[in-house]
Amino acid sequence: MTDTLADNFRFLRALIARPKNVGAIAPSSRALARTMARQIDPVRPGPVLELGPGTGVITAALLERGIDPDRLTAIEYDPHFAAALAARFHGVHIVQGDAFDLSRTLYGRDSEPFAAIVSGLPLLNFPMASRRALIDGALARLAPHAPLVQFSYGMHAPVVPPSGHSVVCVARVWANLPPARVWVYRRI
Repeated sequence: MTDTLADNFRFLRALIARPKNVGAIAPSSRALARTMARQIDPVRPGPVLELGPGTGVITAALLERGIDPDRLTAIEYDPHFAAALAARFHGVHIVQGDAFDLSRTLYGRDSEPFAAIVSGLPLLNFPMASRRALIDGALARLAPHAPLVQFSYGMHAPVVPPSGHSVVCVARVWANLPPARVWVYRRI
């Protein structure tokens, strides 16, 4: 079975088992993944964190962008996705855990501020309090002016940024099912 077919099968199985955690009818497209990865400066020093890598399309785009695998930590909730990611992306630190509980899940991997955080989490499927806690926790772990990149299917940012931070829609990606917007949060 090819990686794409296997990924689609894992995605469908996860969608049926936990639709709230998957949040879409198809995996993120390569166009969406590449658009998100373009928001990251690969020469900026420091670790990079990916939340909710799922099938790994954004992970692959980050590596293609020039992020060294050893710099990348990916947190995946689904154990089947996590195992597939670990087998596919050698050198990337795959953590099976809950991105909504970063303090516990990172296991001390956040001792240095992140150069970027990229999220493929379906935030609009979660209550506002959970979304806000995730965004606030992620922003607190970023180096100054580093981006938190999040996509959503909504017309507005998934969370209004906290005081001292901004959010900008940097792209609409029509080549995704459904079409998505890419949001970048930053400390001002």
